[in-house]
Amino acid sequence: MATSQIIGMDARTGRALTGAARLAQSALDVLLTPIGSRLGRRSYGSRWPELIDAPDNDATRLRLYAAAADALMRELPELTVERITLTRPRAGQAVLELQGHDADGQDVSTSLPIDALGGFFA
Repeated sequence: MATSQIIGMDARTGRALTGAARLAQSALDVLLTPIGSRLGRRSYGSRWPELIDAPDNDATRLRLYAAAADALMRELPELTVERITLTRPRAGQAVLELQGHDADGQDVSTSLPIDALGGFFA
């Protein structure tokens, strides 16, 4: 099945979600779910939640990149990540920029804004 044909559900509105929007929501869910927290899927998630309170330095930034890349490669095989960048617009907030392509070869570029509580901000 083509990636563009996979239909998900928007977590906020309940409406159908496809394409890059579905991948972005799935990526955010993977990144913000602690590994071991899902009963039926213990390996699902990432180490990102473990790093939320870590010092804001180069070592932590590298760990965040690694946690994101590892989790996304493992949990979203339909997404090939080519670039990950992290910016901090304000204290307690981070924006993870993902660039890559889906299984159909379509470019995917999305921003995942994440706050210090592990959620996303608008």
